[in-house]
Amino acid sequence: MLDFAAYLERVGLGAGERLTLGAIHRAHATSIAFENLDPHRGIPVSLAQEDLERKLVHGRRGGYCFEQNLLLSSALEHLGLTVEPMLARVRRGAPPGTVRPRSHLVLRVTGRDGRVWHADVGFGLGTLIDPIPFGPGGAHEQFGWSFRVREEGTELVLQTLDDGAWSDVYAFSPQPVPRVDIEMSNWWASTSPQSPFVFGLIAAAHRPDGVRESISDWSGLVELRVQSPDGAQVSEQPRDAIPELLAERFALSGFELGSDGRVR
Repeated sequence: MLDFAAYLERVGLGAGERLTLGAIHRAHATSIAFENLDPHRGIPVSLAQEDLERKLVHGRRGGYCFEQNLLLSSALEHLGLTVEPMLARVRRGAPPGTVRPRSHLVLRVTGRDGRVWHADVGFGLGTLIDPIPFGPGGAHEQFGWSFRVREEGTELVLQTLDDGAWSDVYAFSPQPVPRVDIEMSNWWASTSPQSPFVFGLIAAAHRPDGVRESISDWSGLVELRVQSPDGAQVSEQPRDAIPELLAERFALSGFELGSDGRVR
């Protein structure tokens, strides 16, 4: 069972505040960093409730989509909301026509008033800050960033506005999946040599003012990106600066570089 008081403290909310889906979603998205440091270090990711709390809440670490959204799901269920997990295929950064594995977790949340929402605090660089109405519709602006959902056959596609043009973020079938399917996708994402979370490195944070910040290494070059709706500042960083950047910019302390240049 979720230690709800500890979770609220972790995301910067007080027990006396009005705890709505929107308030919790925004607080979580802007408080807990996205990071893949465990798969990067060869440590498989556990989705057991006690391990999620130990790592993300009490250990003040971050995590990737499965960890982030399952923790959010626990918090929302604590409030009596209905949460249905769904698996998505990431399209962002892929050539048109590429079929990737279903390696992203999305939540469909039904409120006490019957309204249905699309919730996702775990996409990494560019996740939703606030939930949006579930299903296809018009654009939703969040701190200068815009999102929309469109239908594509039997799937729903989340899109974002980049340089004046809509681009796909991920696509998913709007059907809840059993826990065993989530565990299988998580196992691949955290252990397969083909998974970008195993061979690459990323830490990302979304600031309350809408600024997005990340450090990444997908091809041997360490890149620091600070991005707002008005543009991005991108700089190459020395590899030995990674531990300091993780600590100072993403509150992820205690890491160092191994002799192979990977974070340990």
